[in-house]
Amino acid sequence: MTGETSATERRGEDIVRANMPLVGHLVREMLTRVPAHVNRDDLLSAGYAALVAAARGFDAERGVPFPRFAATRIRGALLDELRGLDWASRSVRQRARRTDAAREELMAELGRTPTVPEVAERLGCTVEDIEAAADDVQRATVFSLQGFATATADDVVTEPGAGPEEMLLRRERLGYLRNAVDVLPERLRVVVQGYFFDERPMADIAADLGVSESRVSQLRAEALVLLRDGLNTHLEPSLAAQNPPKEGCVARRRAAYYDRIASRGTLRSRLAMTSPEGLPVAA
Repeated sequence: MTGETSATERRGEDIVRANMPLVGHLVREMLTRVPAHVNRDDLLSAGYAALVAAARGFDAERGVPFPRFAATRIRGALLDELRGLDWASRSVRQRARRTDAAREELMAELGRTPTVPEVAERLGCTVEDIEAAADDVQRATVFSLQGFATATADDVVTEPGAGPEEMLLRRERLGYLRNAVDVLPERLRVVVQGYFFDERPMADIAADLGVSESRVSQLRAEALVLLRDGLNTHLEPSLAAQNPPKEGCVARRRAAYYDRIASRGTLRSRLAMTSPEGLPVAA
């Protein structure tokens, strides 16, 4: 019995050693989507621990290759590590709220989207300060959206904890995301669709819209804030309550957008947008 246990442990150790580069690959992929201050070693430690746990729980008879099985566990561990680190720090969140408030006030006063220098002047800071804070916020928002928008069949099938209820909730969230993108104001929708879904260069999107690349970046930031707040309104009301809209025309436009998300579809139609495996369904 001891001999069999030792042989099993050796096989597990061999699997771990053979797949250590997988952890490095997934960590590098994750680091491109989070702020620079996130510690690479912290992510590597979490990834290696998940790899060891995956090797212990792997059952070859299920017919799933180990790298695919382990990748799901490792990604989950990296996400948990990021949540624990609170990488979108409190100060970043506070700056984002102040910037959003200043932008909304200027929109109400000017009747248009203010420029970055105008927002910076209202806040009494530099354009570089605004852009640096916006970069972290955008990464955080994109990371959150991608976290539930890139589910694959492998993620669902190989994850033991993904029961029928969780799969339905995931499909509903994906449906809400698609509805929220569909009802964005046209220019914002073009930017989101082109940049995130079609992976087009920002210069090409700017040329199509007849604006500068910096303007496309501004539209992207505006769209991400709308998407975040719209999804939170319907899916995470407690988060939406932390950033209530101010009164005025901007607040009314936002409320109308949130209503359009809800009226865009029903539970049935949102579930129909993805298959039971979590994959998009062709229109």
